Amino acid sequence: MKNLIRSLRKHGFIWFVFKFLCLFCIFYFGSLAIIGLSARDGYYSPFVSKYFDVISWISHSLVWGTKGLVYLLGFETYTLPNFIIRITGGSGVRIAYDCVGYGVMSFWAAFILATAASGKSKLKWMIGGLVLLWSINVIRIGLLLIAYNKKWAMPFGIDHHTWFNIAAYGAIFLMMYFFDRKYQILQLNVNSLKDKDTRNIQLKTKK
Repeated sequence: MKNLIRSLRKHGFIWFVFKFLCLFCIFYFGSLAIIGLSARDGYYSPFVSKYFDVISWISHSLVWGTKGLVYLLGFETYTLPNFIIRITGGSGVRIAYDCVGYGVMSFWAAFILATAASGKSKLKWMIGGLVLLWSINVIRIGLLLIAYNKKWAMPFGIDHHTWFNIAAYGAIFLMMYFFDRKYQILQLNVNSLKDKDTRNIQLKTKK
């Protein structure tokens, strides 16, 4: 195992991809594990539910973020248990687990942490990106709530989950572009590979 890790580290971009995939699996499947261990009808763990139920914390924040956004747009709302928010005198929406956005958040966090940027830069970009993805989700839920009450159809017949994924991954790839442009993390990894290959060729030629 140590030899494998040592070998991967010699190849900058491959090492980055390896770290990204490992971190993404930890975050994504860790989120699924938290959901399963926090549900009372499953493998319920009071300890996990009380101290590590990040998914419910995000769901609560989405409810109150949506409430604030819809209020700014001129609609009174009220909340109900199980992450339900309703417009007064109208319909409501429930923020289910698959609406939280833990998949796109896991992707972004894994990408940032897998790079060779400084710890301070990673923290700044990771938090900023997560806040942006959270904000996109709040806008999605707020517009969906209003659309249900106004009887609006989804644009082009595409469901709101797909629209969210388009917007979220569009934002992620844009942030990745600016991140790499600023720190040249990916380009440095590729260049390091080219430099090593060049040195190896030169050594072989000298021999």
